[in-house]
Amino acid sequence: MKNLGRFALAAALVVAAAAFQHWNSVKAAGGPMQAGSGSYRVLAPIESGNLVLFPVVRTDGKSLEQTPFITLDEGLKSGEVEVTEAGRAQGLVRPRGQNSQHAYRGDEVNTLVLINHSKRSLLLLAGEIVTGGKQDRIIAKDRIVPADADPIDLSVFCIEPGRWTGSSDAFGAAGKSAAKSFMVQPEVRERAMAEQNQQQVWNSVNGAISQMEVAAAPASAGSSGGFGRAASAPRTLGTSSYAKAMQDTAVSEKVDEAAAPVMNAREQVLAKLRDEHAIGVVVAVRGQIIWADLFASTDLLSRYWTKLVRSYAAESLAEGENHAAPSVADAQHFLDEPSSGTENSESEVGIYRYRELKSGSAETFVLESLLPGTGYDVHTSKMKLRGEESENVKPQPIYEPLIHRPDVYRPEIVR
Repeated sequence: MKNLGRFALAAALVVAAAAFQHWNSVKAAGGPMQAGSGSYRVLAPIESGNLVLFPVVRTDGKSLEQTPFITLDEGLKSGEVEVTEAGRAQGLVRPRGQNSQHAYRGDEVNTLVLINHSKRSLLLLAGEIVTGGKQDRIIAKDRIVPADADPIDLSVFCIEPGRWTGSSDAFGAAGKSAAKSFMVQPEVRERAMAEQNQQQVWNSVNGAISQMEVAAAPASAGSSGGFGRAASAPRTLGTSSYAKAMQDTAVSEKVDEAAAPVMNAREQVLAKLRDEHAIGVVVAVRGQIIWADLFASTDLLSRYWTKLVRSYAAESLAEGENHAAPSVADAQHFLDEPSSGTENSESEVGIYRYRELKSGSAETFVLESLLPGTGYDVHTSKMKLRGEESENVKPQPIYEPLIHRPDVYRPEIVR
């Protein structure tokens, strides 16, 4: 079995298209991973510098034709989904009985209010970014919000510890266009999902921004190239916001460069994904498998494709030790590794069930839809745990809470 060779940027379109011609002949060793609604098989990889993506299909070669969900980006763009600070939500509550009223006390670091005005149910993924308000936030965990539902308390983590002033009343999606959309990279997603700790999220954001500064630094004369290698001087992005750092022109260019072999042939890649009924990817950075995202349908994967790939590419910018390229069998083994062990779950009756499965060095999160006509796993994330602190993380300072100064924001105070 042959793995694809390393892509050359100049031949990205041709090579990426050719890569998918190998998919039909790929057979992976080992049994499939069971995730409630299907079994999965890993295909030959697409390589892009330090980033390797292994497409994943169901063993029966099929995926759902359609899923009845609107995404966060689609909802925010159309205005069908509205996100606001908790303190501004009083007038948004629609009385539908004695239990429908919410008592929103004021703006809170780890809470936003979301209203789904759409006639479709809203799918939210952990790590998706909403920008604006008093600070940028990320969705803390996967969930489903029913169509035309009452406003909900949305659990979030801050990814902009240096601001607590309103930049705008409305929240929007990250990225200036669909082609520039992104969510936080796997390192930050892991802290939000597995650690569920605001301080660790801030630490990972700080570390990620530091790595972006290195990646975006201009190379000095005579350097051999590479992301920030032999930089002439450190480049300061001048922001504590992960979203603003990713939107920096130099950083965005580096992310696009890292993802170029995949994104330059985006339509061809997506067309082949659809032909093969691919529903997810296993992700490796610098030779180490770190993540997998699996969806209920090829349609959902394609709708999240750009923001996922750019988040993986951002992770690949970080400096670190290189390892031998993983094989299809390695990626298959990552999926096949049992997800039994400690299990936690939460649910909303008739809407969704969210399960956290921890076993050894891996952790799996499964979002199952319980809506009428569904009853299947909508999204599964599997991550390789990396320990409590990343080597690139710079801790945020801890302050004594200013109990008598509620107007002064301190990022360590999580209400």
